[in-house]
Amino acid sequence: MSAATLLQEQQLLLLALLGNRDAAALWPALQTSGARQPLALRGLQAYQANGLALAERALAAAYPVLAQLLGEETFAPLARHFWARHPPQRGDLAWWGGALAEFLQAAPQLADEPFLGDVARIEWALHQAASASDVPPDWPSFSLLSGGDGAQATLTLGAGVALLASPYPVVSIVNAHLLGAPALVQAGELLRAGVGEHALVWRQGFKPRVRTSSAAEHALVSALQAGQLLAQALDAAADTDGATEFDFNGWLAGAVQTGLVTGAHLLNPACPNKYEALS
Repeated sequence: MSAATLLQEQQLLLLALLGNRDAAALWPALQTSGARQPLALRGLQAYQANGLALAERALAAAYPVLAQLLGEETFAPLARHFWARHPPQRGDLAWWGGALAEFLQAAPQLADEPFLGDVARIEWALHQAASASDVPPDWPSFSLLSGGDGAQATLTLGAGVALLASPYPVVSIVNAHLLGAPALVQAGELLRAGVGEHALVWRQGFKPRVRTSSAAEHALVSALQAGQLLAQALDAAADTDGATEFDFNGWLAGAVQTGLVTGAHLLNPACPNKYEALS
């Protein structure tokens, strides 16, 4: 058997397992006919059922809040439909499900619940933060902020940091379901009032977390994520509404304590301070 033939048969089998192709196309390739065909069909159906059950469990593990919001009667067929439209590309199903937010937003049946897409984005960020590479603390490196090269310094963010500016109270919704705070009633009131929230996701120790963030903090962390100097990030924070209330020293102390910031490092230490020259 040639490599091309083997690849074609594997693709046919995968499509049949995902329910995207009539299984009859498999029989010639598998040389299955006569009395053996019903047995092969039952085997294929068993694999299909197992795959759908696995899809439901994997998606519910990554999106427990969505599973609660939608209920089993809606979430189970959603998982099966998503499995067929966005099949896994890797053997590890822990990496499957990242396209769910866009999938939800495109579903006409969920048009009356547009906040679900951002809930999914928060949950996927939490899911990814759980397995993000560790960023060990480097306490001595904070001396760079006050040293001679301080103008070239920036902060090192911890593991799994992700941001989302949402027109919906998604942090309150997620934490109401995962932590019980705020209460579900309060989260519902915020949703009905049209309150938006900035979300900040990171991993504190081994625990992925999400909390609300101010516009200034959102701008600051976003600039740090983009690899900007701390001075530039502070300018970005200062340009946001309500930035006069942003206390950087107090924020830094809390960020270090919770693992959001783990140290400092220099950007282009051998180069002249281009930012300073432009300011």
